[in-house]
Amino acid sequence: MPLPKRRRSKSRQARKRIKCHLTAPNLVACPHCGRKNLPHRVCAQCGYYNGKEVVRMEQEKKEGK
Repeated sequence: MPLPKRRRSKSRQARKRIKCHLTAPNLVACPHCGRKNLPHRVCAQCGYYNGKEVVRMEQEKKEGK
């Protein structure tokens, strides 16, 4: 079987791997509650999407101790 004639240089290897980096997700503020979430998704805090309530969220009971 044939083998590579020369070793791949570090700069050439780095140029190949430059596409494999991670990027931060694009977050937008929910217009209803202001919490940051992914675009085009139902808000996990309030359950609203596109100005309409899609998922009914249970209200947390605040107990005064």
